[in-house]
Amino acid sequence: MIKALAIANYRSIRDLAIELHGLDIVTGANGSGKSSLYRALRLLAECAGGDSGNVVGSLARDGGLASTLWAGPESISEAMRRGEVPVQGTVRRESVNLKLGYSGDDFGYLVDLGMPVSSGAGFDQETGRSRPSAFSLDPEIKREQIFSGPVARPGSLLVDRKGSLAKLRGPDGEWTELSRRLDTFQSMLTEVSDQDRAPEVLRVRDSVRSWRFYDHFRTDAEAPARQAQLGTRTPVLHHSGKDLAAALQTLREVGFERQLDAAVDHAFPGSRLEIAVSDGRFSVELRQPGMLRPMKAAELSDGTLRFLLLTAALLTPRPPELMVLNEPETSLHVDLMPALAGLIVQASANSQMIVVTHSEALLKALRESGAAHEHELYKDLGETRIKGLGALEGPLWSWPKR
Repeated sequence: MIKALAIANYRSIRDLAIELHGLDIVTGANGSGKSSLYRALRLLAECAGGDSGNVVGSLARDGGLASTLWAGPESISEAMRRGEVPVQGTVRRESVNLKLGYSGDDFGYLVDLGMPVSSGAGFDQETGRSRPSAFSLDPEIKREQIFSGPVARPGSLLVDRKGSLAKLRGPDGEWTELSRRLDTFQSMLTEVSDQDRAPEVLRVRDSVRSWRFYDHFRTDAEAPARQAQLGTRTPVLHHSGKDLAAALQTLREVGFERQLDAAVDHAFPGSRLEIAVSDGRFSVELRQPGMLRPMKAAELSDGTLRFLLLTAALLTPRPPELMVLNEPETSLHVDLMPALAGLIVQASANSQMIVVTHSEALLKALRESGAAHEHELYKDLGETRIKGLGALEGPLWSWPKR
């Protein structure tokens, strides 16, 4: 399980370490930084590549590192917080950086991204000058570490990457070279694949790649979930929800029929879910009390379709190590919150859960379960902080020097 998540210099998050407990609810007013925390967690997942993407590519698509960095002063004094002096910039003591990391039961991982050292793309023979690079928005990975225990300390480091060089600590405590040709735009999690010498790298990579994110399923008239789709066994719902019908049918056939029917009945009393199959194409239908025919996916309300999508995601027969839901209450009626909360709590028995929400109804239902731990975000001089958590409280964390 992830015990702590740390973020520095990303959008409204200047420096934040949050302790996690298994089922964690992130809440707060609009603009408090919930989306920044969610996006930072996604960026951390993208360091492992795979279906998650590429962290440098994602930052470049957002306009480069400069457009995603914390825009306030490098440090905020207590006098600034009390309003005794104006908020103002200070002499920078550290290099421009964006840092992400986590610590877990077995290993921890962190990454430090910064501005490129050079934007040159080779030498122009005609002008005698270096050519500017077309990839000037790409940040560089300056430092990566894999460690054991709650904090990255010299004694707990297992793998240490600085620039293009990665080193591995052996059983005798001595450091040996793992690679010296790492690309600055690629994480060592995707570049190193030596199972015999560096099993820690593969373990962290596989763990992070298993993280699953669901964020604002499409429910418009042209949404893939409303269309009949070619179906194959689908134990994991795609993040777009395009394979909803196949995922629901898979639940029925692998022994989750009772849980699926119970979830649908809890949300829509007396209703029964059906999956129509024609020429290998699957589509969702919902039979409701008093109706002479089932309602087809194209006829379902946005809220009903979204609840079915969340049901398929949360009842997955192949639970991930971590599942993150961003504002799952979107389009759902308040009466559906107890049913959604029940599914989330049920899923937390097999996966670590992080739910980002501003729904008081969902928060209330999750509180009543007694299983959720709440983190309320707020802004202080533009900086995202956790309510009730002092500057010296929270989990231990340490960022390495470059």
